[in-house]
Amino acid sequence: MSYLKFAHVGITCRDPIKVEKFYTKYLGFKRALVIPLGGTEQIVMLKSDEAYVELFSAKEESPVPPPENDGPQYPGLRHIAFHVDNLDATLAEIGNNAKVTLGPLAFDEVIPGWRAVWIADPEGNIIELSQGYQDEEIPPALV
Repeated sequence: MSYLKFAHVGITCRDPIKVEKFYTKYLGFKRALVIPLGGTEQIVMLKSDEAYVELFSAKEESPVPPPENDGPQYPGLRHIAFHVDNLDATLAEIGNNAKVTLGPLAFDEVIPGWRAVWIADPEGNIIELSQGYQDEEIPPALV
């Protein structure tokens, strides 16, 4: 297989400006690229370290209700997750704009110190904020 590197997550938004303000103010993203599409239409690429989020304008209404808890249970994208240094401080910084959908929960029985909370962005997309996650040293093989 040729070299593969994760590129980005694309989000279709009713209000891309509101979503961009949320991701830049609370999650540390910055504009990396704006692609004008004519008139007021544009695609905006946001970047934080090596993570990219691409914002599109919605052209139609969603056929499904907004997700709850840690995301939808049907096949598809469940949530977007980001590591944070301090979960409590991050939640305090987001304040009332943190629409918590699940948690905070501790997963000490799996990884000591691992905690997570799921919040909804302004469009209702579920975001997991995770503190203390670590990979297994030797994960079990795929069978």
